[in-house]
Amino acid sequence: MSVDALDLQKAADIFEEHGCLVVRGLMAPYIKAIHQDIEAAAAESLSLLDEAEQIVEGWRTPNGTLFIPAPSGYERDKQIMVLSVNYQTSAAFFQSAFDETTANIVETILGPNMEIFGGGQCLYKEPVGGHPKHLHQDSAYFEHRYQGPVGILSYVVDTDLVNGALHVVPGSHKLGQLKHIDTFSHLGLAEDEWPWESALPVSGKAGDSIFFNVKTIHGSKQNMSDKPRPIFINRYRRTDDYVIIGGTTTANRAESEKRAAAAEEAKKASSDRGLMLRGFRPFDS
Repeated sequence: MSVDALDLQKAADIFEEHGCLVVRGLMAPYIKAIHQDIEAAAAESLSLLDEAEQIVEGWRTPNGTLFIPAPSGYERDKQIMVLSVNYQTSAAFFQSAFDETTANIVETILGPNMEIFGGGQCLYKEPVGGHPKHLHQDSAYFEHRYQGPVGILSYVVDTDLVNGALHVVPGSHKLGQLKHIDTFSHLGLAEDEWPWESALPVSGKAGDSIFFNVKTIHGSKQNMSDKPRPIFINRYRRTDDYVIIGGTTTANRAESEKRAAAAEEAKKASSDRGLMLRGFRPFDS
């Protein structure tokens, strides 16, 4: 759909049926400023790479950027995956989370009381071999008690099959939670069961946005162009929803599964609450 000719109920119906929705031009007003912040953060992160500490997921620089192993033949042994651009570092990114049209669409999907989930995420594929992200469900990383978050991935540059367009498997959200394995880019689905041919690539212009259900299978191939391919993600959920199982590897997800019963008893802790986007959060003892 186009942001200039938007039918909110039709948009929600598409999302419900396919587990994904494309809205052309939705984030266009924010792209220039966010792109500037992203490239500044990328340069900053590369300058801090010698100070990176090793963690379970890869290496983290002092400014918070996550690096993962680079493919063989790359100019260095580490490359950027999750960039330190979020609601605490980029005003433009934070402002995009409260976009009026976006809120209208999400409210039609989730209902009147909804909150922002997480602090915003920026994924960055470096040029000439920037990492692929295996097909996966976001629910492998943060499985929720109820519907789970609506994620909105937005292109910062024109994106196609050369520089790493998002691939989605329409309708896959209806399959429930699938078993994931460890990959070099963290949790993913086994390629012999979920090859790239099972997914539909979504090319787009800078400012185009893809809404996807937390259980919709998606991923992206390498960036084989000579320029970076950044994207940013805003996520929203119902105010009564909460994470029951989370993880970034099969090991720490398994540990989280063992604690799921306790998490169910505790329900959503105050620290897990997000900023309100629409509606009101009543007190719950």
